[in-house]
Amino acid sequence: MPPHLTPPDWLIRTLRPQRAPIPWAAAARASVAMAAPLAVGLATDHPAYGALASMGALSGVIGDTADAYRMRIFNIAVPQLFGAVGVTVGSLVFGHGWLAVVAVTAVALISGMISTIGAVASVAGLLLLLNCVVGAGLPMPGDWWLAPLLMTSGGALVLLLALLAWPLRGGVPERAAVASTYRGVAHLLEAAGQDPLTYAETRIAVTQSLNQAYDLVLARRARAHGRNPELVRLVSQLNAVTPVVEAAPAAHECGVPLPPQVPATLRALADAIASGRAAADDGPLELPEPDGPAARALDHAVRHAAEVAARTGDSEFTNVDDRLGHPAALRVRARRGARNVILSGASWRYGLRLALCIGIAQALVSIVPVPRSYWVALTITFVMKPDFGSVFSRAVLRALGTAVGLVVAAAVLAEVPLGRWDVPVMLLLAPLIPALTPRGYAFQTAAITPVILLLSDILNHQGTALLGPRLLDSLMGCAIALVAGYLLWPESWHTRIGDRLAGAVADTASYVECAFGTTADPAARARMRRRLYRDLSVIRTEFQRALTEPPPTGRRAAAWWPLVVAVERIVDATTAARVRVRHGSPPPSSAEVTQVASQLRELAQGLRDSVTLEEVRADFGGAAGSQDGVLEHVRQEVAAARAIGVRGGPTGDAPAAE
Repeated sequence: MPPHLTPPDWLIRTLRPQRAPIPWAAAARASVAMAAPLAVGLATDHPAYGALASMGALSGVIGDTADAYRMRIFNIAVPQLFGAVGVTVGSLVFGHGWLAVVAVTAVALISGMISTIGAVASVAGLLLLLNCVVGAGLPMPGDWWLAPLLMTSGGALVLLLALLAWPLRGGVPERAAVASTYRGVAHLLEAAGQDPLTYAETRIAVTQSLNQAYDLVLARRARAHGRNPELVRLVSQLNAVTPVVEAAPAAHECGVPLPPQVPATLRALADAIASGRAAADDGPLELPEPDGPAARALDHAVRHAAEVAARTGDSEFTNVDDRLGHPAALRVRARRGARNVILSGASWRYGLRLALCIGIAQALVSIVPVPRSYWVALTITFVMKPDFGSVFSRAVLRALGTAVGLVVAAAVLAEVPLGRWDVPVMLLLAPLIPALTPRGYAFQTAAITPVILLLSDILNHQGTALLGPRLLDSLMGCAIALVAGYLLWPESWHTRIGDRLAGAVADTASYVECAFGTTADPAARARMRRRLYRDLSVIRTEFQRALTEPPPTGRRAAAWWPLVVAVERIVDATTAARVRVRHGSPPPSSAEVTQVASQLRELAQGLRDSVTLEEVRADFGGAAGSQDGVLEHVRQEVAAARAIGVRGGPTGDAPAAE
């Protein structure tokens, strides 16, 4: 392909499908939950009622993403309640002109603000606004209470199907998450001492797996801390694998591959955890004799994990020390979330951005006659989600996904007559939503578009006449989101990653001091390390989103990328040094620790203060200590991180090749 016709890198990254397994169970639930209401509606001669229930089921399918059964209740039921409120408000202001514009705009403000609380609140805010827009744009059949009841019943059907296997598979998702973490750690140990790039990628995957496992297990302990031995068992097993993860950087620094018995032991423990049996049934451990502080640390950590996995009595787990704490009660978290929403500048900014876009859309379609005008606001709602990625890239993906979905919808609406044939068509289309959603936003949009058009056709009987307005409305919504929600807000196209990275560097300095402090609480040190790795994981995700932005934002994010990797390496080196000290190496002096922390804080301050970074060479003279000291590798990584600032900055171009 000629160079001038080659798509830009940011667009290629945006369109590249993500690798993900197909959630077969969720696909089957979507097929049944969305086709069954249509069948009942046709059987009772109320197809419009069936279509509304299927719309509610669609909302449930979008929220059906949790593995743990208890979390499915929150992920599906809570958003459904907000969706019922939204469609009620929307239907009450339907046809009331500017009152509808004001009401939907106010709902958009509230929706945007609560979306910043967390994952469940984000979906709840999405459904609140989506259903309000639908209610304000479509005439609902029956009394005002019928539409929310029908839509909620569709979501309830999805929840019922999602919970059917709970009596038989209770606890299986949690055990599977913990076992997956153990297998990930086994992969990490195999990569230790070998290719640095493979090791780094594997460590990132382990961090994500640990985050997911802790979130899954700790979320269940909000009301059962210390009283449910099975849940405490899982947390204790996660706590036990943490020292193995901490020892992995020390083993990797040695540059010698580990004996295969070590990762094999972790995989055997994973199999035992997944099956719910005690690892003691597998017989004694067969580990080689350790040689050196790093090997002793790893041997000790693996044996401790095996000992925890071998415990059989529930009484052994009821009083296990939870090094990472447990979540506060639900009412406490709800109170904190409400306070943060009201006092947070970020929540107000996003709420105002979303309200501005929705207000413009509603005012525009009130002045200019646009068929099926509610799709303009629907498009904006999806594109402007704060936790779904870049607004710019989502607008592009929304337009492309809609175009592909319209091709499928055109075939369905042109060839399938209204009536009983809608049911088998829905059986085939609905599973595509959970199957394609993990691939990317464009794929999700392409799957949802024909489903929504089919349901709209049942309500309005317009057939292929829906296709043109659907494309026009989507393009109008994308244009409004790009201008009023993106270009007019400099913070959306001037990446803020530098500030977040500066905070992570400052936290790394505190971690260095905590790791070698004489009075530091081991539990506090573990919590700090986990929090730091989690923050770096979030920053990495933000970088990947920024890379999908067009220039100059994507280019600026690329310039920062080496520094993100460097900070992760500093944390790894600090953890490895701490492990070696704990297993026999001489500890560093307080002067050495203070100097490393000081160098990191200077780097953090430089990231905050400089538009284009000045030269920030590392200075470890004077009290730097011996080059053979335990902190030597940490000093090298800090020097490398500070040197990166010479070649790139938050607003500079990507580093030039040397």
